[in-house]
Amino acid sequence: MKIARIGAAGAEKPAIIESDKAIFVDSLISDWDRKSLSEGALAKIAKADLSKLPRVSTSGVRFGSPISQPTKLICVGLNYLEHIKEAGFDTPPEPVIFMKAPDSLIGPNDQVVIPPNSTATDYEVELAIVIGKRALYLDSPAQSAEHILGYTISQDVSERHWQMERAGQWVKGKSFPTFNPLGPVVVTSDSINAHNLRLWCSVNGEMKQDSNTDDLLYGIDHIVWYISQFMELFPGDVINTGTPFGVGMGFKPPVYLKTGDVLKTGIEGIGEITNKIVAYKGA
Repeated sequence: MKIARIGAAGAEKPAIIESDKAIFVDSLISDWDRKSLSEGALAKIAKADLSKLPRVSTSGVRFGSPISQPTKLICVGLNYLEHIKEAGFDTPPEPVIFMKAPDSLIGPNDQVVIPPNSTATDYEVELAIVIGKRALYLDSPAQSAEHILGYTISQDVSERHWQMERAGQWVKGKSFPTFNPLGPVVVTSDSINAHNLRLWCSVNGEMKQDSNTDDLLYGIDHIVWYISQFMELFPGDVINTGTPFGVGMGFKPPVYLKTGDVLKTGIEGIGEITNKIVAYKGA
């Protein structure tokens, strides 16, 4: 199953995507969010007769973030071996975990805004895990699969000056508004093998990142189990699993995003998203 949210910003409706059609399910559930997912929204839709529900072509419609207002947006850093090398770090003995403001989430094809005075805004294609069932103190990684709703595309935009050159935590370089396009759909875990997926990112048509999730240092099940040891995960929570080799910071000299760039981010079996890079114009 592919779940999505369709409509203008702030007025999205929950939907199921079948081929080139969006089937609106807002008469059955309130939204794809923590409350509805906790109350069994996915199972309810799976059992429902969708044939009489309104549907529209997906061509030309706006996709919002497929999950509404997740309580947590968790990130795993330095989780592809080649990316660790290009970043100049040692291989971490445990997953590197940090947070990103959930308010940075936007629709998959919305504009990404470069912050005022930034000259180091970077791109990062990532596979995102969406949690479907509460998880806390899991006994082993083998338990993780039953707590995963599915997977989607995340573009973990990063401002490297605030991330790397300022004191404190990486969260400062990650949480600017518009810094996490997400979508266009969540593909449920029964419909995809997330452990072996090609993922890529291009800027103005030039391929920058091209890798596979089989190169993850810490795999998907390990990540969910590990995070559950110190943080309770709830339905709708999003986990960015890390980015592969080829980020702008890794070039010599670095090549960062600039106004007018077109960023395309894709993952096999999920789709591709496109973001135009624009300058901040004030409140």
